[in-house]
Amino acid sequence: MEKNLKKYFAIFALPTLIAFLIAFLIPFILGIVLSFTEFTTVTDAKFVGLDNYVKAFADREFLNALWFTVKYTVVAVITINLFAFTMATLLTRKIKGTNLFRTVFFMPNLIGGIVLGYIWQLIINGVLINFGVTITYSAKYGFWGLIILMNWQLIGYMMIIYIAGIQSIPEELVEAAKIDGASKINTLRHVTIPLVMPAITICLFLTLSNSFKLFDQNLALTAGGPSNKTSMLALDIFNTFYGRPGYEGAGQAKAVVFFILVGIIAFTQLVLTRRKEVES
Repeated sequence: MEKNLKKYFAIFALPTLIAFLIAFLIPFILGIVLSFTEFTTVTDAKFVGLDNYVKAFADREFLNALWFTVKYTVVAVITINLFAFTMATLLTRKIKGTNLFRTVFFMPNLIGGIVLGYIWQLIINGVLINFGVTITYSAKYGFWGLIILMNWQLIGYMMIIYIAGIQSIPEELVEAAKIDGASKINTLRHVTIPLVMPAITICLFLTLSNSFKLFDQNLALTAGGPSNKTSMLALDIFNTFYGRPGYEGAGQAKAVVFFILVGIIAFTQLVLTRRKEVES
């Protein structure tokens, strides 16, 4: 049976391989090539070397989007994981109604980003209008609006992952810690967190990558306003590529830089947290 599977492995893998080549690898390679050209369509591409990358890094809006994305990502990753872990800790205690709470907290993750953005735009503007402003009046309103939105959407999702990690901890270890006189804080620090490190790795990766790649919610909530001060990297690339004629090559260069940044940050986070798992 095993020999037959090995014999026909290539046939079974071929459809997936073809789909991967058509949907990801070929467009990815073509995108890198186009980032070194000036073009309006693929057929009229003209090689310009590093000019597009020079344009990208000379663009103040791109640098502003990069800094805004970094600030947002740092705050979002910390707040989402902190609240999610806290709620997971509370909901793994033997309290009535915990399953209902888990379901309710998870549901926002099922709502699409565009819809969620417009919903929170109405909510936040409904509050801010009492002070004579809107969410696009100042960049700080847009920043904290995005933080609130993404916390509301992702806390429940991360909470479920943390709950699975906490529930996998052997009760004997927790009981042993109590018998040894460990406080709740010490038990959390020396038993719970080390044993939940695999879940922490997953949640950090998901929140980090989702925060850095945020697009739908940014477009719906602020659309970059005011004056593109709340544009994140994905939205800035979109606006460059489709909203600035003659900058298609620069937009493609920004996309390549964006991919490299996300890849480096995500890989570094995985290496560091995996190492922490081993130490734990």
